[in-house]
Amino acid sequence: MSFPWAKEYTPSHPFMVWMDEKLPVPRLVYNAVGGGYEVPRNLNYFWNFGFLAGFALVIQIVTGVVLAMHYGGDASVAFNSTEHIMRDVNWGWMLRYGHANGASAFFVIVYLHIFRGFYYGSYKAPREMIWLLGVVIFLLMMATAFMGYVLPWGQMSYWGAQVITGLFSAIPLVGDPLREWLLGGFAPGNATLNRFFSLHFLLPFVILGVVILHIWSLHIPGSSNPTGVEVKSESDTVPFYPYYVGKDGWTIGLFLIIYSAYVFFMPNALGHPDNYIPANPMQTPAHIVPEWYFWPFYAILRAFTVDFLIVPAKLMGVLAMFSAILVWFFLPWLDRSPVRSGNYRPLYRKFFWFGLIPTMAVLFYCGGAPAEEPYVMLSQLASLYYFAHFLIIVPIVSSIERPDPLPYSITEAVLGSDDKAALGGQG
Repeated sequence: MSFPWAKEYTPSHPFMVWMDEKLPVPRLVYNAVGGGYEVPRNLNYFWNFGFLAGFALVIQIVTGVVLAMHYGGDASVAFNSTEHIMRDVNWGWMLRYGHANGASAFFVIVYLHIFRGFYYGSYKAPREMIWLLGVVIFLLMMATAFMGYVLPWGQMSYWGAQVITGLFSAIPLVGDPLREWLLGGFAPGNATLNRFFSLHFLLPFVILGVVILHIWSLHIPGSSNPTGVEVKSESDTVPFYPYYVGKDGWTIGLFLIIYSAYVFFMPNALGHPDNYIPANPMQTPAHIVPEWYFWPFYAILRAFTVDFLIVPAKLMGVLAMFSAILVWFFLPWLDRSPVRSGNYRPLYRKFFWFGLIPTMAVLFYCGGAPAEEPYVMLSQLASLYYFAHFLIIVPIVSSIERPDPLPYSITEAVLGSDDKAALGGQG
């Protein structure tokens, strides 16, 4: 968002003056992430995860492009080409572990980014488009991660593809043809690897394009903040550079320490040992489980065990699994509270911390557990609350809740309160 007090880009070097006239890329960068972009002065560390997510995406693209140079997308050589990367390619083991653990890091960051949005109401007007594009990014990440998990062609890769693509067969009429089109046949094979490899290589660049739109849409209304109060004066903001560039830089340093610890000291901690066994269509693993970042939605899928009238349990599970993410698209209209931040919504805050967060923890745990009791029952209860939270609790709470008084301005929230604090400052 361009504020009247934001600094203007004024190049002094003759070459930069000429560049600004012919192709104003430096001006674009300055206005996007430099001193020309003003942000609220009260942003906490939860606002660092957007920048971190972009950094993680760059890691994935760079490591993925190099890995693609040595990978063979054929069922007869895929597993061996992965081992070749690990054993024979210079620093191949680091690239492969960096890419695999980078995917987990990317999802950790994005999950925290999303739940920050839930708590602080980042999906509310005028930032609906930012939120909607963010959900699109998450869906693209899920598709990209699933296809990438198939590429090593180990046991869990093969059977994960078999199970997940088998879900499409639950769709009436078009399910089986859709699954065959996706796999390129009746079962995962060469055509599947070629298709998944192509899409896995392409989709990160699609994600990058949507991220650019996400950032562009962010710069129209400007960043939200922990109070949910809009910017009112120059004292409410500081330039993104150097203040938040330095803050993001510190966070990136911390992220690299944790990320490096996984890559160098426990690279397989988040993986499954069965994926070091070559794919065998004749031997089904005892416990088929996707990567950890799919677990909540996998738990919702498995929560449906009984047919309902003429609707099969499998179809209901598939619809519920996709609906668990699609419901996020409607949050800007489900939550009608004029107050954005959960800090000033006492009832909403209780349902968030003692309802939604424990529910997600249960879904994460049950998604990685065997499909047996008591995990199935826990998944059913958690799934019921998950949908009730977004479709019932949030709309009702937003209608009956009495929010706490908001600060008059962001500056007041930072420097102290005065007599101007009132509900009229909701913004």
